[in-house]
Amino acid sequence: MNSLNKQGCTQLYNHQPKIKLQSQSAVVPLAALHAKGVRLLTHFSRYIRRSLPNRCLLCQQRIEQQGYAKLFDGQVLTGVCQHCLVSGLYQTEVCLGCAKPLVQLQEYCGQCMASLPIKVIAPCSYHQGLGQLVSAIKYQRQIAALQVLAQQLAYRIQQLVKQGLIELPQVIIPVPLHSNRLRQRGFNQAWLIAKQLSAMLDLPLDDQFIFRLQDTQPQAGLNGKQRRDNCHQAFALMTSLEPDLASELVPKQSCYQHVALVDDVVTTGTTINEIAALLKQHHIASQAWSLARAEAPELRG
Repeated sequence: MNSLNKQGCTQLYNHQPKIKLQSQSAVVPLAALHAKGVRLLTHFSRYIRRSLPNRCLLCQQRIEQQGYAKLFDGQVLTGVCQHCLVSGLYQTEVCLGCAKPLVQLQEYCGQCMASLPIKVIAPCSYHQGLGQLVSAIKYQRQIAALQVLAQQLAYRIQQLVKQGLIELPQVIIPVPLHSNRLRQRGFNQAWLIAKQLSAMLDLPLDDQFIFRLQDTQPQAGLNGKQRRDNCHQAFALMTSLEPDLASELVPKQSCYQHVALVDDVVTTGTTINEIAALLKQHHIASQAWSLARAEAPELRG
């Protein structure tokens, strides 16, 4: 619950008016009061998670920690048991372009080496068991397994960095929702994931740099062409503006050269590719991070 409150309020409260406390002369922003409340809720939530029965959302069995805290810095395994977690992760190396299984460690399969698509890093396939947990975050507001899945994504990112297949970006950017969709849903699942990754990987998060211009229809149920048309020119960069010599306003050079785009799942890659193309126009390299990858039908196990 605290994560949902944090996402919805943090994005919406930043632009709220300020209030004046009767007992103080200083004007206190609502966002500051909210941040304090979030910290208290976070500590309370951790206490509750350690106290209440903890069962796997997939097999309904009781979740045994079995040393999980030692592997992931004192974290509590919630939402999914270790058996379902391990069985749902990728069991072999996969192409960072299309997720095709590979027999050896490398960036791309032979086909993707010809086009060099954006690298998509994910710990599992959406079409295996863990995909149900990813879907539940967005459609059922079930976030019990979100932290565990984010930990697996962070671990995979760290391993790929050590193996020299990717480099850490300067900043993490969640795929934005349109303000109408954000008000309707109440939270942005990409922001929740990005917030977790930011803390785990010690990287800054910027949720203001990219915004969605168009209130597009949901991508689910659309074919490839419909998805591309739906996302065409749907995003823009929130760069500050400065006048050029002709006294016209032009986008100011971004301070970023390499960013990571975060979403809950990458399916056809239409949304990610649209944003990546926009960033490339400003000479910004990008990679994509997601909790799961929905591979093409012919690549599914």
